[in-house]
Amino acid sequence: MQAEQKKSLVGEEYEVEVGPVAHGGHCIARTAEGQVLFVRHTLPGERIVARVTEGEEGARFLRADAVEILDASKDRVEAPCPFAGPGKCGGCDWQHAKPGAQRRLKGEVIAEQLQRLAGLTPEEAGWDGTVMPAEGDKLPAGQVPQWRTRMQYAVDADGNAGLRRHRSHEVEPVDHCMIAAEGVSELGIEDRDWSGMASVDAIAATGSQDRMVILEPRPGARLPLVELDRPASVMRVDEKDGGVHRVHGRAFVRERADGRTYRVGSGGFWQVHPKAADTLVTAVMQGLLPRKGEMALDLYCGAGLFAGALADRLGETGAVLGIESGKRAVEDARHNLAGFPRVRVEQGKVESVLPRTGITEVDLIVLDPPRAGAGKKTVEHLASLGARRIAYVACDPAALARDLGYFREGGYRVRTLRAFDLFPMTHHVECVAILEPVAKGL
Repeated sequence: MQAEQKKSLVGEEYEVEVGPVAHGGHCIARTAEGQVLFVRHTLPGERIVARVTEGEEGARFLRADAVEILDASKDRVEAPCPFAGPGKCGGCDWQHAKPGAQRRLKGEVIAEQLQRLAGLTPEEAGWDGTVMPAEGDKLPAGQVPQWRTRMQYAVDADGNAGLRRHRSHEVEPVDHCMIAAEGVSELGIEDRDWSGMASVDAIAATGSQDRMVILEPRPGARLPLVELDRPASVMRVDEKDGGVHRVHGRAFVRERADGRTYRVGSGGFWQVHPKAADTLVTAVMQGLLPRKGEMALDLYCGAGLFAGALADRLGETGAVLGIESGKRAVEDARHNLAGFPRVRVEQGKVESVLPRTGITEVDLIVLDPPRAGAGKKTVEHLASLGARRIAYVACDPAALARDLGYFREGGYRVRTLRAFDLFPMTHHVECVAILEPVAKGL
């Protein structure tokens, strides 16, 4: 006998009082029947009409958009971007909130995740509860920082470049993205016909004039003649192997941070905000206080940003081992760190490579894992190495909190935590936690 089909509630509307912010760019509300709503485009304390965008009868929760504001929060502003709002571009979560309120909401999410997943109060994490704006980002309401140096435009069936709608493959065509860095906007990608392309990525380096576009053709489509408003290297995604191949110009951009120049290839990772690399290096080095001659690990090392900063400070008798899974990123890291004879970069997953190295003790560890975090097994291994300090750079507060809980089981406590708003207008936030062994910290 077939299971009874549950009734979809998409399109249903509920008048609700909005509760606290939740991780993911939405707030929590409840219907009169008690069903949980995750509502976007609203703020805590508002009274709204919420329209369901996903979910069915009996579901654990429904997703919804605020389509009418009956009682507005004092933190609400008119969204500066015409493409922000219910059913439109999914790139920004908090265009409708004052900049200070955005940072406060992110701070509340961090605090909630720390408490729920790690059992830590802000005081126990050595955190004052604030989320700091990047240098130059403290702008009046209505003004938007142009911070996004890497943009991925989707292309619709008519060849228009745009951005995807929230939790959708549908494309919202845009004539300008307000958070795009000037170096991206000046390429003029939104003004071109990109028929036959699935996506167009644009990169504008920080500290150099390097620009790059990466084209992904639809199956069977030919690459167009690329004429942009500014000079740029052109790369293409291969239909067969998914690799990125050079069409024109350099196969990398040159980024500048911590007084050094880093080569970053098309498949390599680099922080998106122009101030992010320097901000994070400063926070990590202030937390670790490297000493000459120490041994350090840089895990998930990307193009070698932290490894280079460590090598500079550890001197000729110090040593750094970087581990990175991306092949192109490893090539870049080895190139970027070639001037340091006591720096080595290994390719592979941290959980596989680190045990094979035979390393049983280190002085310092930096880890900047992907959004999913490092995980229990890796954290247990790191805790066994006896580092005097560990710097954990995290772009997801939930993964950070889970891993901090594992570090506590391994005998480490959080000495300090700092949070930075390196993704304005979105729900994303970057944190740097400095850990130390409990025995030495008491």
